[in-house]
Amino acid sequence: MDKILIVDDEDAIRVGFKEYAEFVGYEVSEAYDGMEAVNICREQDFDVIVMDVMMPKMDGFTACKEIKKFKDIPVLMLSARSEEYDKLFGFELGIDDYVTKPFSPKEVIARIQVIISRNNVKHSQMPLSNEIYEFNGLKVDITARLVSIDKNNISLTPKEYDLLFYLVKNKNIALTREKILNDVWGYSFYGDDRTVDTHIKTLRMNLGKYKDCIVTLRGVGYRFEG
Repeated sequence: MDKILIVDDEDAIRVGFKEYAEFVGYEVSEAYDGMEAVNICREQDFDVIVMDVMMPKMDGFTACKEIKKFKDIPVLMLSARSEEYDKLFGFELGIDDYVTKPFSPKEVIARIQVIISRNNVKHSQMPLSNEIYEFNGLKVDITARLVSIDKNNISLTPKEYDLLFYLVKNKNIALTREKILNDVWGYSFYGDDRTVDTHIKTLRMNLGKYKDCIVTLRGVGYRFEG
């Protein structure tokens, strides 16, 4: 049985989501704020964390950052705010999805199913032999999930790693936004083409002087040029 941790300071939201999630077959734990969530995650493992942004003591973004230091648990963020900045900041921290309040528990569960399925596929497709690509000073080690620039490792979010690895494996091939979305996020992902553009933007920022390796194909998508 897959385990979910719901983190929200609003009792009605936690109770309502928990009732529906348990009804459809999930095991659900609760936390009132980010600090409690961090402490629970130190002791227990979960398949997905559903995390509110605005909470007392410790907000959702800070809690997510702290949890990612010791466990790689997928996070679906909840927020009453829909500004692009909040979404970008969340994705930079490594969240997997972002839902704006008010939300439907049914929709959140559908998104959780996609996250869990995608995570299972990712772990089942780990390469058996070393898969390393080098482009001048940019080194992409897919087997070790490491990326370095001029021998200095850089830190990417889980989704940025997945996106870069996909682009590198398909270097010099024109990839549409739809194909990238389907192959990296999965056919059942509820996002749209802007999700790809947002992640490409943050990935380029992290690649620094090698950002131009990712070429924009106007009206089509992107291509990685080594």
